[in-house]
Amino acid sequence: MSDLTRLSLTRLRDGLKKREFSSREVTTAYLDAIKAANSALNAYIEVTGEIALKMAAASDEKLAAGTGGPLEGVPLGIKDLFATKGVHTQAGSHILDGFLPGYESTVTANLWRDGAVMLGKLNMDEFAMGSSNETSFYGPVVNPWRASGSNKDLVPGGSSGGSAAAVAAWLCAGATATDTGGSIRQPAAFTATVGVKPTYGRCSRWGIVAFASSLDQAGPITRTVTDAALMLNSMAGFDPNDSTSTEIEVPDFAAAVDRGVRGLRIGVPKEYRLDGMPEEIEALWQEGLSWLKAEGAELHDISLPHTKYALPAYYIIAPAEASSNLARYDGVKYGLRVPGADITELYEKTRAKGFGHEVQRRVMIGTYVLSAGYYDAYYKRAQRIRTLIKRDFETVFADGIDAIVTPATPSAAFGIGEKDMAADPVKMYLNDIFTVTVNMAGLPGIAVPAGRDGAGLPLGLQIIGKPFDEETLFAVARVIERSQAMEFEPEKWWQS
Repeated sequence: MSDLTRLSLTRLRDGLKKREFSSREVTTAYLDAIKAANSALNAYIEVTGEIALKMAAASDEKLAAGTGGPLEGVPLGIKDLFATKGVHTQAGSHILDGFLPGYESTVTANLWRDGAVMLGKLNMDEFAMGSSNETSFYGPVVNPWRASGSNKDLVPGGSSGGSAAAVAAWLCAGATATDTGGSIRQPAAFTATVGVKPTYGRCSRWGIVAFASSLDQAGPITRTVTDAALMLNSMAGFDPNDSTSTEIEVPDFAAAVDRGVRGLRIGVPKEYRLDGMPEEIEALWQEGLSWLKAEGAELHDISLPHTKYALPAYYIIAPAEASSNLARYDGVKYGLRVPGADITELYEKTRAKGFGHEVQRRVMIGTYVLSAGYYDAYYKRAQRIRTLIKRDFETVFADGIDAIVTPATPSAAFGIGEKDMAADPVKMYLNDIFTVTVNMAGLPGIAVPAGRDGAGLPLGLQIIGKPFDEETLFAVARVIERSQAMEFEPEKWWQS
């Protein structure tokens, strides 16, 4: 039998249904892999071995009875942002120290309903604020990939770095993740995995620790496009507990994966050709477009004129919402508490000790732009720009464009500690330059591996779609996935 951890989610699902192996065998194989690798990669904050084996046993009983769900017995990793009943949920932060929720997030509840098995909670940037997974209270996640001939540890991207690293290193069959400005697609591009940011409202946000409520959206990170479609089918759906959840039918995403791109009109935005962009990124982009053209798609140059304002507007809106959402963490009801002489000092000491530097920075920025005298100059103006960005996309789609293809990131993964957040945070923020527009407009996006840079590190392409048209994204991504001739498997240096 082949290494069970190396099988795709789709192959695992099929093998489990045919009783070629048991969920207990698969789950045990993953737990053994985590034990061997996690000290080097730091992808898991907490491993829930006993819970996983109990869930696997229950799945095996259902599979034997022929009553298994769509993901019955498939082991998954869960980003630490999702509430899991009675299990560590701290959003990668010290301020939620010891928090064990008495409830389950809707997304994870949907996965358990469909038979998935929980391996543990995955590391992440604190409160999902970061582009490299270096802001976690539990330390940085290490990318399973390394440059050719180098022993330098690289970032896996953020904030869903633990999710991407775990999938890339065969430590779970798939993982939940969230995307506020690129936190699914950027780490997917850095680790040669597939990451889907669905349309805002496609997946419930109930039970997910909030960063920026109008931007956050849950999605999967997997090894293949088909795997991502299968996972999203289980994650998505209307939830009356979430006022932003959209009551719309969830289609069979997996059925759309292989429908092809013949006749599709693919938009190529001129604004994504940035000054100083590496030639290998441009070359990858052009190659990806040529693959789509060869499969019958039509390429059209388009303009999204307000793209240049997206990043600064995002870094006003997101911190503003964060400052409001994180006000609840004060040391009174739950989590960390640092005593003070009075209630004000308790608040101050708890928040100073509980929040990391990047979270503190964004909370202060958000409080500033929402304050009287600055609200109109910053927050209100950023919201107007957001409306214009959304209108740009609406205009392009109204003109007949079916999907837009762009680079996913401006570079491959970089070294841990290479970008000094304290000295120049803007350099880190620029990693999201190709992804934030999708969140600002509430659109679906997917990152798919498409090539490698000169050092052998993976690079990805991004496909942006119409609202609630994830099916087209999967079809386009699948063409790119099968057109590139590379094998995306990092060497297991962590086992040496």
